[in-house]
Amino acid sequence: MSDQAVLEGVSVDTRHWIGGQRVASPGTFTDVSPIDEQPLAEIAAGRAPEVDQAVAAAQAAFPGWAAMPAAERAALLHRVADGIDKRAEELAVVETRDNGSLLRSHRRSVMPRVGMNFRYFADLLRDLAQPDREIRGHRERITWDPAGVTAVITPWNAPLMLATWRIGPALAAGNTVVAKPPEWAPLTASLLADITAEAGLPPGVFNVVQGLGPEAGAALAAHPGIRRMSFTGSVPTAGRIAAAAAPNIVPLSFELGGKSPLLVFADADFDLAVSLAVEQFDNAGQVCLGAFRILVQDSIAEEFLAAVLEKARAVVQGDPRDPATGISCLVSRLHLERVDGFVQRATAAGATVALGGAPNRELGGLFYQPTILTPVPAGAEILTEEVFGPVLTMQTFTSEDEAVARANATRFGLAATMVTGDPERAERVSARLRAGTVWVNCFFVRDLGAPFGGSGQSGIGREGGTHSFDFYCDLKNTVFAPNGWTGPGASHG
Repeated sequence: MSDQAVLEGVSVDTRHWIGGQRVASPGTFTDVSPIDEQPLAEIAAGRAPEVDQAVAAAQAAFPGWAAMPAAERAALLHRVADGIDKRAEELAVVETRDNGSLLRSHRRSVMPRVGMNFRYFADLLRDLAQPDREIRGHRERITWDPAGVTAVITPWNAPLMLATWRIGPALAAGNTVVAKPPEWAPLTASLLADITAEAGLPPGVFNVVQGLGPEAGAALAAHPGIRRMSFTGSVPTAGRIAAAAAPNIVPLSFELGGKSPLLVFADADFDLAVSLAVEQFDNAGQVCLGAFRILVQDSIAEEFLAAVLEKARAVVQGDPRDPATGISCLVSRLHLERVDGFVQRATAAGATVALGGAPNRELGGLFYQPTILTPVPAGAEILTEEVFGPVLTMQTFTSEDEAVARANATRFGLAATMVTGDPERAERVSARLRAGTVWVNCFFVRDLGAPFGGSGQSGIGREGGTHSFDFYCDLKNTVFAPNGWTGPGASHG
């Protein structure tokens, strides 16, 4: 069986990358394109032996990588970013084929962000040190020491961008990495391995073990050689990872689900609010930060719904490689059935379908119609659980207090968006929203230096800027006594 897959003219190795070498496995799993549900490749299926091998390689590489001067480490990471930029088109077409996201988005924003994930943290590494402080005549120094081997487990909706958002700072911090890509979209992680090798990363600094979650993922989560664990995905999977990692006392960083609100007040820029509402259909709703619960002030609700429906109906659904497409497909047959199950249960419980509400019969395959449900009974499952598909709900509110109460009526707290023309209201309401990120009159504006993470069951910890180094490093406080050495070994002249 061939160990190479060719997609859109790009050759991708389907084996693991461990210790600077390609490694096969006795078994494989099939990678299927969501665009047409056709098999793309047979991927090496790692289990505990491959995980053991990868962790051992990362452990062996760690002392040299951690001891490398920061300027040299940063220079290598810039070379990785250069390689990503050079191969951005290949990465874009492969990831589009692999996970069904829009090709134009990969070209315009996703792949440039992948390179930036390495450049930003490489540059930040050079400026990380802070001056010594004085404390009661003593000299105190704060340092960020590399922690060890980092496990990075990432999802399929933006596999390379979300992986490198963790891999970049982990490597910059001096850690070595074992990455486990998603089984539904593993291919760009293999290309990243090639890029790191071409950039000159020493063998074992970056490793990729492919496989299924219950096999490769579980083995990685429980491995005693792991010193940091970063995971993006669902709450149930995070619980299993936390339980597996607990005996080894491994620090965890989790970015989990979201059920974010979009609050639209009567004084809002109406056209902006409508555009932001329809923007939530991006990536067929497979976006953790998406504001899928639309909360609109009752005095403009009827007009607002009509405008949103008109704009949503104009969005083209189809092949993600077509520049005219605005909404693509879901990632798998299993996921489509899950999304449709949420919608069917919601309508059975009393929700009304204002738009869509079923798979797209004209396109077939894994295309699900952009869907809006309104009204929806209070407390309904569709309002509290993450659907992760192109499904919006719309509720109304009268007062600020009611808007905040409905916005916070979920166990999640990843993000929130609000649109208002009143600056004082913006300050009041944003302060009361329970969310890791709040956008006011904008959406998805991200800065790599800002803290990112969720409240409630949307996650644990924050990453971004120095917050990433705080997680991927062991912070050390060293205090030097004044007036030289007085203890054993002191020189007496």
